[in-house]
Amino acid sequence: MLSWFRSKKLPSVALSLAMLALMTAAVSYSPTLYRWFCAATGYGGSVTVKRSTDGESYAQSDAIGPAITVRFDTNVAPSLDWEFKPEVTSVETHIGLPTTVYFIAKNLSDKTIVGRATYNVTPDAAGYYFTKTQCFCFTEEKLKPGETARMPVVFYVDPEMLTDMTAKSIRTITLSYSFFRQEADTAAIADARPLADASKADAEALARTKEAEFEPAEVRRR
Repeated sequence: MLSWFRSKKLPSVALSLAMLALMTAAVSYSPTLYRWFCAATGYGGSVTVKRSTDGESYAQSDAIGPAITVRFDTNVAPSLDWEFKPEVTSVETHIGLPTTVYFIAKNLSDKTIVGRATYNVTPDAAGYYFTKTQCFCFTEEKLKPGETARMPVVFYVDPEMLTDMTAKSIRTITLSYSFFRQEADTAAIADARPLADASKADAEALARTKEAEFEPAEVRRR
């Protein structure tokens, strides 16, 4: 196809537009490609939406659904000399209600260490509807010797779950995090996000603006 375009000597702008159209069509079938494409090109604008974290504003809202329990589970790989735990082991909230919780990480070693977290939501059927802020997941995070970070996470359970025959009866969800050590040289340590300072800034922004950014459901399930 590219050789055909070149043989016709189309202007480079026209060629770029043609390739953009092809890429747009391709990524529409894959949420992973869609997010990558938007992040890489800026196409389609932001892939996040802002929601209020002020629970009082939802008190009379039809968006609030039944009560639901969210439990928190944390794990640390043996090679990572950190302590990592939730401030509370579970919360009682409501479907559709943005809820803020905090996790604590502490470097128990005498050197700066870089860690990286992954997360999982169970039951699996609830994972489609569990929406949380971009937080400390999938990012190289560093803690100095003895340093502690208090990390905010804001989440809500999408009310659309109540229309899903396989998920509508779920009333307990578990959010699990696992932290792994990342082998890092001096340059990698310098580039890693300072977890304590960044988390403090995130918490202050939440308190100040009373809103958080979420990835919209139409992107997550596209």
